[in-house]
This record gives sequence, structure tokens and C-alpha cells, in this order.
Amino acid sequence: MNRITAFASRNIKEMLRDPLSYIFCIGFPLVMLIVMTLVNESIPPEAGMTVFRIDNLAGGVAIFGQTFVMLFTAITVAGDRSKSFLVRMYASPMKSFDFIMGYMLPMIVISLVQSILTYAVSFVISIITGTEITVSGLLISIISIIPSGIMFVGFGLLLGTLFNEKAAPGVCSIIISLGSFLGGIWFDAEGTGGVMLTCCKCLPFFYCTKAARSAIGLVFGFNEFVLPMIISIAGAVIISAVSSAVFRIKMKADLS
Repeated sequence: MNRITAFASRNIKEMLRDPLSYIFCIGFPLVMLIVMTLVNESIPPEAGMTVFRIDNLAGGVAIFGQTFVMLFTAITVAGDRSKSFLVRMYASPMKSFDFIMGYMLPMIVISLVQSILTYAVSFVISIITGTEITVSGLLISIISIIPSGIMFVGFGLLLGTLFNEKAAPGVCSIIISLGSFLGGIWFDAEGTGGVMLTCCKCLPFFYCTKAARSAIGLVFGFNEFVLPMIISIAGAVIISAVSSAVFRIKMKADLS
């Protein structure tokens, strides 16, 4: 446990030293909250568009913010590999489990802090705009998006293991785009129907966003919350398992 704690402490310090981590992981999601709220306020009521209303927007932006934690996880892992830092660390008594937890745990904590800040700002915006959001709904939603945070960190570990520090950010950008558009963050995916809705339902991002929004609205029906949570948890488990297995394989290959 001491090895994991020491390695995790090193990784979180590396991220906190990078000013871009503050911009993308904290600043950018909060800016998107404010900008999209201003857009929503400019939309006439007769348009009937509610996707940018803060009670719908908050959950989507929280998921969107997690994609940038994925990006910095991938950059950290890929950077350590390219600098041969990991190869030197493999000579230490640390096991593959220690490395995996040392990378994932601090990023999951950062994802959680990011979500809390996003929802805190969302609550302030709801008061300003007169939109009803309950504190209990926000707290439940914070818990509900922990699996999606784990999933995105798992993606980051996987991509950082498979690609170098130049390629990993580019591949992460693809997942960020998929998570944004096919996760229904910026539009009502269920209102589109057809091929678009089918594509959205084929990826876990859609269910992560749906669970987050349903929790904020205190809607806990099977299709609205329970099923999306099951899929989100399954996605977290599968991606974490795959990324851990790939990391172990690459570690053995580097040692041989």
C-alpha cells in the first residue's frame, strides 16, 4: 500500500504542476457551463429546447469534463513510457498492480473533485436562472458518475499504454468527440431517433450522461436510471480490466 501511495502522490504532483491540467480539467468544463447557459437564456421559450437548461446541462458537462481526465491520464502514462521512467521503475519492488493503482487512483480523485466543482457552479447558476435543482439530486449524481470517471481513467491508462506521447492525445481526442456527440451531451439524443439514437445507444457514453441527468432530476426509473447505471458500471469494469491486462502485457514485454 505504501508503494501505491508514493507512486500515486508522484503522479498527482506531476499533473498539478502542469497548468494545462487546470485549464482543461477544471476551467474548460466550468466555462462551457456558463457559455451554454448564456446560449440557453437567448433561446426563446416557444422553441421548447431544454438541453442547455442547467438541470440537463450539469450532468452532461460533468461527463464531458471526465474525458479530459482521460486525456491527462494517457499523457502521463505515455510520457513515463517514452522517457523510460517506467522501465527504470520496473526494477523496483513494485508490482504491476501497484503501477496500475498508482496511475488510476489519483486520476479518479481528480475526476471526483472536478465533478463536485462542476455541480457546485451548476447549483449557483440554477439559483441565478431560477431553475430548480436539489442538493440531494446533485449529491446522488456525483455518486452516479463515479463509474464513468473510472471508465474514462481506464481509457486513459489503455491509450497511454498502447500509444506514445504524440499519438495518445490524438486518439483521446477521438474518444472526447465520441463522448461529446454520441453521449448526448450537447443535444437531445433520444429526441433525434433513427440511426443517430442507435449509434448513441451502442456506446456507454450515452448511458453515463443519462444516469447523471436522471439523478439530478431525481428520476430513478429502470430505463431512466437503473439500466444506464448498470451499463456505466459494466463499462467501468470492462475498460479497467482490459487496460490493466494490456498494461501487464506491455510491462512483461518491456522487462523481457
